[in-house]
Amino acid sequence: ILKNTEFLFMLSITHYKQYPPDISKVYSYFECRSRSEGQFNEVVFFGLQYLLKKYLAGPVVTEDKIQEAKIFYQLHFRQPVFDEEGWRKILEKHDGRLPICIKAIPEGKVIPRGNVLFTVENTDPDFYWLTNYVETMLVQVWYPITVATISREFKKILAKHLKATSGSLEGLDFKMHDFGYRGVSSQESAALGGAAHLVNFCSTDTVAGIQMVRRYYGCPMAGFSIPAAEHSTIISWGKNREKEAFESLLDQFPSGPVSVVSDSYDIFNACKRIWGDELKERVMERSADSTLVIRPDSGDVAETLLQVIKILEDCFGCSLNSMGYKLLPSYLRIIQGDGIDLGSVDEVLKKLRDKGWSAENVFFGCGSTLLQKMNRDTLNCVFKCSYVETNGRGMDVWKQPVTDPSKGSKRGRLSLRRNSNGFLETVERGAGKPEEDLLVTVFENGSILQEYTLEEIRKNAQLWQEDIIPCQHNQDHLQAEQQHIMNAVH
Repeated sequence: ILKNTEFLFMLSITHYKQYPPDISKVYSYFECRSRSEGQFNEVVFFGLQYLLKKYLAGPVVTEDKIQEAKIFYQLHFRQPVFDEEGWRKILEKHDGRLPICIKAIPEGKVIPRGNVLFTVENTDPDFYWLTNYVETMLVQVWYPITVATISREFKKILAKHLKATSGSLEGLDFKMHDFGYRGVSSQESAALGGAAHLVNFCSTDTVAGIQMVRRYYGCPMAGFSIPAAEHSTIISWGKNREKEAFESLLDQFPSGPVSVVSDSYDIFNACKRIWGDELKERVMERSADSTLVIRPDSGDVAETLLQVIKILEDCFGCSLNSMGYKLLPSYLRIIQGDGIDLGSVDEVLKKLRDKGWSAENVFFGCGSTLLQKMNRDTLNCVFKCSYVETNGRGMDVWKQPVTDPSKGSKRGRLSLRRNSNGFLETVERGAGKPEEDLLVTVFENGSILQEYTLEEIRKNAQLWQEDIIPCQHNQDHLQAEQQHIMNAVH
């Protein structure tokens, strides 16, 4: 009964009074503006399908909602500004379905910043005001786009080091674990952000993201995890019984991998005395299929990891892989989940490599950096009007503030094409050719016309050979004809 109740409650409630007379068409677009000083030069498009299916598809306007909104906005503005007649006309003329058309790039596509990602326009001239009315809802796609983009940047770094120190990308999909569930602002944030991470990886503890992908992207099980200790399950044994706590975990999970946080008191003592001595035989009894994953969780990330891996080498030995890098025994690995961001992952793996260690030895977990430390300006996500029709005549429109030229907007009807040099580019002022346009109609008059499965999205977002070459990671442009997929791992 409450589905889509939020739709009539948006900030643009008075805009219908502000457009010029005789206007019949408003056309707007969404992009991640390019910035010369920006950290990311390309973005992963993801999350629009969820917003459309959850909030905009089907009959979203009802008489009850109109009456509720009328009373609400009278109280909110203290004057009659709600367009009761306009909304009732949508109910009567279109059975409560929204007369708009949305065209978008396929989800999962990796697009250089500064290009159009989707467009919105009204399909009924009576409802020109509806195009930018839905801006508030649709611009929230900034969040899954940003998470998917950051997650893919992690994947580039991990792939670069894994390839260099092991000769392959085996296991890449499980190298970055989503620890972010508790650190986000809401259940929906956890679901959206968790799902966005699953575009690039298969390792997560954010169950809400898995559930979202099941419901909205057709994947029965998109992410996996292993039994893992937390500090409460260790310290509840008491400081003098840390060994018993560790041993109990080995007993409870004799097969399959298990992760044990080991820094409750002294990570170095735990690795050397407990894991490397008192429980050494128990650890060595485990196989590659039942790996013990030791988790440091405090201190300087690089220094702590280097000390931990050296202690484990002294206690358990190591071997050399085909690339000549050191590898702990297959029953032993490390996961670092504290203090993780793009810079620290790169730093840790560089220092491990300098000491002769393969990236195969280490997994990472990320929380707030992956799902929370971002905002709409991280990728400069905007929704702007670029074309209108008044009295039957079309007009390109744009903004160009003298105080900040970087906030200038695009003009006219837009299309996205790949030019003769293989680069993606946005064509403005209606000059694009329909047969070249990469934007696909995904929503029209209340109906979803195009859906993408997670499998298709993951394929679109896969790394290219150029992504793992040092100094070219997050390059300015993609030249797809000259790129080769490195890992069809999904």
